[in-house]
Amino acid sequence: MKEKDINIEDEETVVENTEAAEAASDPSVSSDPSDSSVSSDPEAPEAEEKSPLEQAQDEIAELKDKYLRSVAEFDNYRKRTLKERAELILNGGEKVLTAILPVVDDMERAIENGAKTDDPQVLREGMEIIYHKLLKVIEAQGVTVIDTNDADFDTDIHEAVAMVPGMGDDKKGKVIDCLQKGYKLNDKVIRHAKVAVGQ
Repeated sequence: MKEKDINIEDEETVVENTEAAEAASDPSVSSDPSDSSVSSDPEAPEAEEKSPLEQAQDEIAELKDKYLRSVAEFDNYRKRTLKERAELILNGGEKVLTAILPVVDDMERAIENGAKTDDPQVLREGMEIIYHKLLKVIEAQGVTVIDTNDADFDTDIHEAVAMVPGMGDDKKGKVIDCLQKGYKLNDKVIRHAKVAVGQ
């Protein structure tokens, strides 16, 4: 009984020693639990450091991609603005013309009705109504008449077409008469007022 117990214990010792020897000879198995070379996480990627040349090549490729994208975006922007500008030049007056068309309709009706009457007063009243309507239309588009009543002569808005002598010192350099009205579009002179100036 004792011999059998000793033999069993010897066999267990031999098995343990054999397992320990195999573990020591296998490089994939480490007996040191603090060994950092063996990762317990099978999904952890192996860190491979890139050489400076590879890093520089990656950076160059990234910058080249950004450059090509910027060039493409700018080219698209340029084409779009050119198209919008061409459309603006061709159709820029559409808003103004649409606003003036009702005035044209009124003038056509006035011409038709003028053939049915010989009363000049009726024709004059119709013309005045159309004229005031047209002024309202152009004022709505930002057009204003340049004021010349007792105004000082200003080369920025006036054009002197005549000098009137002998008007007195109080009229010197002043607008005496307006021969043709001037107009501004949003504070920009689109036609100078033609005036006679006191000398």
